[in-house]
Amino acid sequence: MSTERQQEIIDVSLDIISTKGIQGLTIKNLAKRIGISEPAIYRHYDNKISILLAILDYFKTSGELLFGNLDSLATSPLKKIEAIFQGYFNAFRQNPSLVTVIFSEEIFRNEPMLQQKITDIMDKNSAVIKSLVAEGQAKGEIKSDIESKYLTLIIIGSLRMMVKKWQMGDKAFNHREEVENIFKTLEQLIKVNA
Repeated sequence: MSTERQQEIIDVSLDIISTKGIQGLTIKNLAKRIGISEPAIYRHYDNKISILLAILDYFKTSGELLFGNLDSLATSPLKKIEAIFQGYFNAFRQNPSLVTVIFSEEIFRNEPMLQQKITDIMDKNSAVIKSLVAEGQAKGEIKSDIESKYLTLIIIGSLRMMVKKWQMGDKAFNHREEVENIFKTLEQLIKVNA
């Protein structure tokens, strides 16, 4: 659990990333924006990498809360997958700089700890969606002639592409409508026709 100051550092880091990109996140810029000394930052985090790891942990925790809430939904696997779509897109809309961190492969390439953390998050997300796809296949709701791992890849890839398009363009578009439309399209592709 983060202290108040650590959460402030995460929040301000996300704000800096949102306005200046990953390269703009420096301990100097962070300290200046918060109004504390650079050594004060180092009392909470060892370096920029440890701050980025904390941001990834924040994202991972948000995902775990989202997945935990799925159990309380008395609905079909497809509706649960749609809830994941909406949940992640809402998280990205509320914190656009998370997209920059999560989908910035270049910052992970040479940092094994960051690469491992993002791999763990991706594996967890894939496992949850894959289990929902398999459940839907077992119930005859989702086509079973395509392996669940490939349907999972299509689902996650669609979400990722949509989020990247949103990030690169106009963030003011109707996200709920767009997410619903992309999910309806996916549903037409993977749902068993009654």
